[in-house]
Amino acid sequence: MSGTLHVVATPIGNLDDLSPRAVETLRRCAKVACEDTRRTGGLLARFGVETPMLSLHKFNEAERIEAILGLLAEGREVALVSDGGTPGISDPGAWLVRAAIEAGHRVSPVPGPSAVAALLSAAGLPADRYVFDGFLPPREGERRRRLRELRAETRTVVVFEAPHRLRDALRDVAEVFGGRTIVLGRELTKIHETILRASASELLARLGDGDILGEVVLAIAGHEVLGDGPSGEDESAARIRAVWSAACAATADRRASLKAAAKELGLKRAELQRRLAELGER
Repeated sequence: MSGTLHVVATPIGNLDDLSPRAVETLRRCAKVACEDTRRTGGLLARFGVETPMLSLHKFNEAERIEAILGLLAEGREVALVSDGGTPGISDPGAWLVRAAIEAGHRVSPVPGPSAVAALLSAAGLPADRYVFDGFLPPREGERRRRLRELRAETRTVVVFEAPHRLRDALRDVAEVFGGRTIVLGRELTKIHETILRASASELLARLGDGDILGEVVLAIAGHEVLGDGPSGEDESAARIRAVWSAACAATADRRASLKAAAKELGLKRAELQRRLAELGER
């Protein structure tokens, strides 16, 4: 027999966002696999769902997979949920979904709340095409490298950030993206929902020095959204010119200048040489 794994989206804040279909699915299943049984237990109790729970988080996902596959092999239905939003999207669950598919079981999504979709719908930035890049790296060097990789992206970029790292992340965004428009969403769908639109530097000033609580989502405008930069060039071209000029001023060795500029821009040297040729830089 083949069972069904239901990937169920749960509220990111407001519990009333749990859909009737999600409630019915959770009631019907033999088990609910969840990150935190206390948190999910509160949600299930709110809707009168008495289905037994099974913890599944990033530290035990591998060992829980066999038990869940065993239930599916008996033809049972299992619901997979995270602490909020859709499982497998920067949350545990991807391994289990892949294992269920490989074992020949049906995997069925029960869509619902999404922090990414929620912020984009209210951001006022282009959302017909966007890039979701998950959580930014916690270490400064890795975070800046990731941001430099995203700097030339023409689509809106969406990332998650932990509240205790938000100020450091915004400082790095300000350094890499300059005055580009950032939309910050905090505590989305909750009582203290906050959506701010400003540059990274302006956001830092508006946040002040107090504690930052709640989940944070950032939407960063693609570089073409800003329009023309200096001398009618887009931001990416202007940035390349500025970094290349500074690198050349620091040393007369072209090879060394290329190496330094490529590192600063987060580009390979061959790509930088191509871009410089397009800009008429020698």
